[in-house]
Amino acid sequence: MLTRLHVELLDQQTWRTRVELANAIFEYLEIFHNRQRRHSRLGMLTPVELETRHKTLTVA
Repeated sequence: MLTRLHVELLDQQTWRTRVELANAIFEYLEIFHNRQRRHSRLGMLTPVELETRHKTLTVA
């Protein structure tokens, strides 16, 4: 079974070294998956959207 990581990252290119691959995986997880992906626990918002809404509500 292919995971999102396979489809969205690993199947897209090849890396010359394990360090390059490790960096690509880290960036995918930390930048895309954890920050931009919609989360059901957050009401299908991204963490960035939730934080923006929270800041807007607390400032208003």
